[in-house]
Amino acid sequence: MPKLTRDLSPEEFKEYYFLKEELKDFCRAEGLRIGGSKEDLEKRIVHYLATGEELNQSSVKRIQTDSVFEITLNSKLGENFKCSEDKRAFFEEKIGKGFKFKVKFQKWLKANPDKTYGDAIDAYFEIQNSGEKTKIDKQFQYNQYIRDFFENNNDKSLDDAIKCWKYKKSLKGHNKYEESDLEALM
Repeated sequence: MPKLTRDLSPEEFKEYYFLKEELKDFCRAEGLRIGGSKEDLEKRIVHYLATGEELNQSSVKRIQTDSVFEITLNSKLGENFKCSEDKRAFFEEKIGKGFKFKVKFQKWLKANPDKTYGDAIDAYFEIQNSGEKTKIDKQFQYNQYIRDFFENNNDKSLDDAIKCWKYKKSLKGHNKYEESDLEALM
């Protein structure tokens, strides 16, 4: 796997997997912004490698919604829902200590600003009881790889999965699990 430097072409950069921390280190070294998701960093780096210039940040108007208020079952979730500590405490109190802001529930919260916290609790239990696997977003390639590894190798350990992942990400191309990755265990 090549080192992430400004000498890489955008096409070559896209052929390899880099950790978010590696992307941030590159951005720091080149004087680029380091904020945002892994996908944001990748777009920023591709643009920089192609043009030598920083990708202009689109001016996104942020609405301040973190004003302190008492949360009740009838309170509306509101636009731009944030998973903050006060909201976590509320849900833990109503649902129990096992409560977690899992991805599917977070997406439901953000997609339903006109619903109440009571509705959210009902949705949480529906989601938990559905048994449906959460779709893993593109930027979480490691998580997807590990899930796919275990769907095909339930007799293997997490250490085995990680060895195969490290082998896979060192190769050029996609990072999806394939049976041939097991050669890393030989």
